[in-house]
Amino acid sequence: MADGTEKTVPNDSVNSKEVEKPEIQPIGLPTVEEIRGQDIWNNCAVRSVVSGVMGGGLGIFMGLFLGALDNPLMQEEMTGRQQILFQAKQMGRRSWSSAKAFAVMGFVFSAAECVVEKARAKHDITNTAIAGCTTGGVISAKGGPKAACVGCAGFAAFSVVIEKFLERHQ
Repeated sequence: MADGTEKTVPNDSVNSKEVEKPEIQPIGLPTVEEIRGQDIWNNCAVRSVVSGVMGGGLGIFMGLFLGALDNPLMQEEMTGRQQILFQAKQMGRRSWSSAKAFAVMGFVFSAAECVVEKARAKHDITNTAIAGCTTGGVISAKGGPKAACVGCAGFAAFSVVIEKFLERHQ
């Protein structure tokens, strides 16, 4: 300033950096409840059933969404009430069908991956490929051996691509 006195401004950036540092927490051993929970989740049957139920839930929502998009063929000839009933029935059928498909897919994939992982004692992309092949083969087995082979290859490739994509973000 002009009179020779300078104003001192406290350096807030140094103080704020010290405040922002989180306290270092000691690493503790897992509790008995946490160990029991991990043991339950590591059971292949539990993991498979949970995956099947979650897949079924996802299938219900997918069926509701896709069923809502279906338009009746004779929409102009139907009354509003008939269209609503048609739409509701269509959504119900789609939901049930999708729920079954996604439940089987989730159950088989999870079971196969868990069993292979325990047998190999490794967690790698090979487990995902084998589980994908098994799932694709099981889902498309009704179409015969050729369809099962194509389903195996397709689902294995899809599973590996998804695993690689998710691996990058961890």
